[in-house]
Amino acid sequence: MSPETDRARMRISDADRSAVADRLRIAVDEGRLDLTDYDERLRSVYAASTFGELQPLTADLPAVEPRPPAQPDAAAEERRKWRNEWRDWLGGAIIMIAIWATTSLVSGELIDFWPAIPLGIWAAVLLAGALDGRKGKG
Repeated sequence: MSPETDRARMRISDADRSAVADRLRIAVDEGRLDLTDYDERLRSVYAASTFGELQPLTADLPAVEPRPPAQPDAAAEERRKWRNEWRDWLGGAIIMIAIWATTSLVSGELIDFWPAIPLGIWAAVLLAGALDGRKGKG
């Protein structure tokens, strides 16, 4: 027996079925199969037990060319990083202001607004980093 005949009689796994089902889904997305043909082939995929039964289901479809992974846009990545840094600042601000407010309530008097110092320094560092980043690009 040839190696092709041996492979055709070899039993398939759920992962093999899933790979063929994914290929059929891509073919529908590309417009190569209509929904009726897709449905018939998909039923055959899940009824198949050997590679020989799977092979004809995709034989008339071209191989899928792997797409290179999308490279993130540098500017979009920088904006995302900047938003995350300010989100962290806001989270810290909420916590510090809650501590200040709770301390003021418990003491019965309005104490100095100490969160302004760490929040101001933190904001200055974030702004300096943003301005320095823009200066480096220009």
